[in-house]
Amino acid sequence: MFSGNFPPCRKAASPADGEVGKTHLSLLFQKVREGLFFLSFMAGRNFRCEHCKVYHRKGRSLKEQRVKTSGYRVLLIDDDVNLCTVLRHQLTKQEYVVETAYSGREGLRLFSESEFDIVITDIQMGDMNGIEVLKQIRRENERVVVIIITAYGSVDNAVEACRLGADDYLTKPFGQEQLRFVLEKALRFRQLQEENRQLRSEVTEKFQFGNIIAHSAAMEPVIKMAAQVARSNATVLLTGESGTGKELFARAIHYNSPRASKPLITVNCPSIPDNLLESELFGHVKGAFTGAIRDRKGKFQLADGGTIFLDEIADLKESVQAKLLRVLQEHEVEPLGGSEVIHVDVRVIAATNKNLEELMRQGKFREDLYYRLSVVPIHIPPLRERREDIPFLVDFFVKKYAGEGRFSVEPEVYTLLQAYHWPGNVRELENVIERAVVLSTENRLTAESLPLHIRESRTPVFSVQGEDLTLEEIEKQAIRAALTKSQGNRTRAARLLGIPRHVLLYRLKKFGME
Repeated sequence: MFSGNFPPCRKAASPADGEVGKTHLSLLFQKVREGLFFLSFMAGRNFRCEHCKVYHRKGRSLKEQRVKTSGYRVLLIDDDVNLCTVLRHQLTKQEYVVETAYSGREGLRLFSESEFDIVITDIQMGDMNGIEVLKQIRRENERVVVIIITAYGSVDNAVEACRLGADDYLTKPFGQEQLRFVLEKALRFRQLQEENRQLRSEVTEKFQFGNIIAHSAAMEPVIKMAAQVARSNATVLLTGESGTGKELFARAIHYNSPRASKPLITVNCPSIPDNLLESELFGHVKGAFTGAIRDRKGKFQLADGGTIFLDEIADLKESVQAKLLRVLQEHEVEPLGGSEVIHVDVRVIAATNKNLEELMRQGKFREDLYYRLSVVPIHIPPLRERREDIPFLVDFFVKKYAGEGRFSVEPEVYTLLQAYHWPGNVRELENVIERAVVLSTENRLTAESLPLHIRESRTPVFSVQGEDLTLEEIEKQAIRAALTKSQGNRTRAARLLGIPRHVLLYRLKKFGME
């Protein structure tokens, strides 16, 4: 039933108790026989031994889980001199640096004069109660750990203190191990909060507009507009070919907005089956459909206060388009199968690589939804229209995949990459550089490191023969030259011409060249 070692109980080992050598396991069975089931212990949660007052987890003592506490500064505020003396002694043994105040006002004075990591304050004091002390501390510092001490009969006050910002509370009387456990738990939580702040700060720094590689004239107005709209709550519609960086711009807009500290929820619309998309976006209630065994929040509720990024918005089916329009108009969602309307405060950023105006004319996209989404439309140009950025992007991706070591790029590589038409845009360029770096046997990129279809783009496919030719005749010459150079391989010929294969097949049929 149980596995692992169970530490002996110090007090149970006392001959006076007649339980020499009894372990926590035997004590547990004794309690079970008495009808007291320690479910938390059996589930692996912290268990407080009734004999030695020590907190344990199943199979190990809390002593094995301790965090480093050396050097943390503690401010102890209590008008009970004897209790302060005992706590100061216990905390000093645990390597905390402790200062003591015997009144609320004195404690606040010390807090304003020095830096502390932890404040332990009693609720009931003569000149100022602990709740007032807590409020004042929280006004000055939101990150310091605050522990409230309360008497057995005033637990409600401690709960109120936690609501006002206290990290935890201790109920008198409490032991040394309980004090240790509460402090270490609060410190772990604060450490996680600090790590979260640091990670959020790093993400925000990463997605600053100044970090987007854009030195071309075509990108300058795009960056300027995105930076300006980021400061507002306006709905944004990002358009552009696949691989141009629409999601990068969506993240930059969010992390440079007033909502940066709130969630950014990304939804790739085509990746979710049609029968699940409505539930994913708006949530559902228990019993809404087969398998809905509990209420579930949708993406809009999860993004409340922040931003939701709807990628490939053109693929939404009509019923979901109607619900999305309601969210944009009323800022309300109605979970699937429910009758309750839930208010949400969400900024919407949508993106598509399709022509929504053409889809509207075909009746595949709602006109009213289009105008709600395109409050601020931003078009991101393809890479072939911003070739000046290619050398900077190449250097960035080489550094990303080759590390900080010496890795050179030959000038011819830049020339070849700038001559290529990049149908996959920046994403294709990144894949090409990653492949070249991985397969390189030397610490440099040469023309031979690049795929064949990019190397072939360095020379013209053909030169125009004759004068006063029509566009159709020029196209025929270009197609013949490409087919000759590719030895009849139509896929390679299409690459040489910089057009999709199906366009080449259409031209061959149109000109009778099949």
